Amino acid sequence: MKPSLILVCLLCVTVTAAAQLFVPANQLFGRADSLRGQLTPLRTCYDISYYHLDVKVDPDARHISGSNLFRFTAVEDFSRLQFDLFDNLRIDSVMYHGQELPFKREYNAVFIDFPAPVAKGRIDSFVVHYSGHPVQAKRAPWDGGFDFKKDSNGKHWIATACQGLGASVWWPNKDHQSDEVDSMLISISVPQGLTNVSNGRFRGREDLGDGYTRFNWFVSNPINNYNVAVNIGDYVHFADTFHGENGVLDLDYWVLRENEAKAKPHFRANVKPMLRAFEHWFGPYPFYEDGYKLVETAHLGMEHQSAVAYGNKYQNGYLGRDGSGTGWGNKWDFIIIHESGHEWFGNNITASDIADMWIHESFTNYSESLYIDYHFGKRAGQEYVHGNRRGIQNLAPIIGTYHVNHEGSGDMYNKGGVLHNMVRTIIDDDEKWRQILRGLNKQFYHRTVDYGDIVDYISKHAGKDLSSVYAQYVRHANIPTLEFYFNPDGKVFCRWIADEPAFNMPIRIRTKGSKYQFIQPTRQLTPVSIPGLTRSNLEVDTFNFYVGVLVNE
Repeated sequence: MKPSLILVCLLCVTVTAAAQLFVPANQLFGRADSLRGQLTPLRTCYDISYYHLDVKVDPDARHISGSNLFRFTAVEDFSRLQFDLFDNLRIDSVMYHGQELPFKREYNAVFIDFPAPVAKGRIDSFVVHYSGHPVQAKRAPWDGGFDFKKDSNGKHWIATACQGLGASVWWPNKDHQSDEVDSMLISISVPQGLTNVSNGRFRGREDLGDGYTRFNWFVSNPINNYNVAVNIGDYVHFADTFHGENGVLDLDYWVLRENEAKAKPHFRANVKPMLRAFEHWFGPYPFYEDGYKLVETAHLGMEHQSAVAYGNKYQNGYLGRDGSGTGWGNKWDFIIIHESGHEWFGNNITASDIADMWIHESFTNYSESLYIDYHFGKRAGQEYVHGNRRGIQNLAPIIGTYHVNHEGSGDMYNKGGVLHNMVRTIIDDDEKWRQILRGLNKQFYHRTVDYGDIVDYISKHAGKDLSSVYAQYVRHANIPTLEFYFNPDGKVFCRWIADEPAFNMPIRIRTKGSKYQFIQPTRQLTPVSIPGLTRSNLEVDTFNFYVGVLVNE
């Protein structure tokens, strides 16, 4: 057979809002990776319900010291457990009912032994005291740790960002996304003249009498560890409110003193339109109790729950650029829209293993298109998704390796957004699709999920088995190719060439100028029953379907 038509997708790299580095697919994993990524009995034996993190930050010395209280419920009888803290930080003591517990360290894991078994069902606690010089992020947020900077007036301007690397890079915790605390008190002490802004509601400040002020913030909703944030600077505060689906949502903005005048109109132009669009598509903002904040940072941005880090320099696009090349991405501030989209996908719905980070990033990438859809129309949103294809590389799957703290490829952003647009097109009912997106956020409200949870829910409520579609685009690097055969007798056949053995995605085709019709190819040759279809007038909907097309004689 002789190929006469091949549609090839452009594979060039553009800038994306990656919140972390991606490990090569051929990475060999070791003991340290397993300790960080695996849920062993020493981690599943206790369920964390509350933290009180109390940390003093010395900006000049780039040093931190403090404690974290772990309140937990014993899931089973145990005498030993594991928590996590990077080994460059010193553990000064682990205290349990006034008694210092022995501990052992292996890589970044810490093992403590209790003087007597902790009985199943018991609510108990211990406190870890620690200190040291935390890892300094060299290129936050793509690497993790403390980002020590100064503003244009020479005042300290500091933030944390640790997605992927892990929250234990700067504070002790059970560092696995599967176990979110129900609530948390964050107390950060900083030199007088500086302000700390963290997640949740402000609970007041205390003068410690030693030149430091402690700022207390309380999070009343479940929060994953990497979202817990320190933001220190010469901040000014202004506020607003949004009347949304669940009532009045408080909007709080913390920006450098020098940027207050430009921040007010810019935030006004972006935040409420974002909330209107996302509540329409995804349901109520998930953290009304904790409010919504934007906090200016020296790094580009991160989805820190209820305290979104913002560093896009008060401009539209991604640092003034539109990665889609369509122009639609320059009509809004990328960081505000993308990072706030994570409040629904990433913070409300959280992947239990970082291998499923594609859930966070694919839906949030797609949220950019839905923002455009809401304000500029469906065609505009789909043009944006289509334009983002030029950033897809198709070199590795967008799902990572489970139990070793390994993410999939950076294609989880743009390829993930393309995938969800295809699913919407397959469902062919925009209101049903909207209810599926809202239903996901209701069904998995403040919960952790995995690949199966998401795919099964969408398939069930779409009324279509979409498992092979998700498997092909999530678990494999290659995109499928739709192959056509035109026989001399006028009969037409087609089939999918795909990595997924049972791949059977429906797709839209037409004769040129007519209305698109769905066909249901499989991996086997299937007749195509569209009157008048020829090699020259065949059109496949490659605008909405990210596939290759091969036409043979």
